[in-house]
Amino acid sequence: MDAHIYKSYLRNWMNAVNEINEPDGIEQNNTTESIRETGTMPLQQPASDIHCITVIGQIEGHMVLPPQNKTTKYEHIIPQLIAIEESKDIKGVILILNTVGGDVEAGLALAELISTMSKPVVSLVLGGGHSIGVPLAVSAKHSIIASTAAMTIHPIRMNGLFIGSPQTYDYMNKMQERIIGFVVEHSNISREKFSELMLNTGDIANEIGTVLVGQEAVDCSLIDEVGGIDTAMKRLRELIVLKENETGNSH
Repeated sequence: MDAHIYKSYLRNWMNAVNEINEPDGIEQNNTTESIRETGTMPLQQPASDIHCITVIGQIEGHMVLPPQNKTTKYEHIIPQLIAIEESKDIKGVILILNTVGGDVEAGLALAELISTMSKPVVSLVLGGGHSIGVPLAVSAKHSIIASTAAMTIHPIRMNGLFIGSPQTYDYMNKMQERIIGFVVEHSNISREKFSELMLNTGDIANEIGTVLVGQEAVDCSLIDEVGGIDTAMKRLRELIVLKENETGNSH
């Protein structure tokens, strides 16, 4: 066989082998990455019309937190919310919260975005929905808390050096009012009750505020009901059907 023809044949054969093996290689890389990150094989499932967003650890805002902190970066969540709003395939969102709080303005920005989405959103507080996690929990169309989950309500804090002046007090007071106003508007709790819980002096050591566990958050009308993932999915499906019926009637 002519050397030129042989080299051409060999090159074509190698390209064909690479095309056959490439999908398996990609799948193997995905599997390896999943095992490395989560310790489990990737879950193969059909496309769903429900999107899950998790807010875990500390909400990271304008300041980058130390690498050992478990964080949720708000600039990662915002594009997801925009994409969900624009998607024709996603009909609803489940928001899973287990957060200690974090950057106030970043958390409030996420809460504002979620509250103005046209797609139904159900929030589920697992473990904790503390501090700025409270506005995030109530930003959904329907909010649920696990029976063992907790929510801490307290005044906002300032870290680092700040000037003790009337202007600083006014700024913090306005910031506090933004949070109170949002929570009262998006839940059934009264302003008086929420302020009372926030300024409580007998619940948290060396701090003012209140810790609500499970049913307590429902009893004060902050959260809609106690439940788990089954309840959350059921309520979300109900809201999706309601939304579709409203859309159908509008046409």
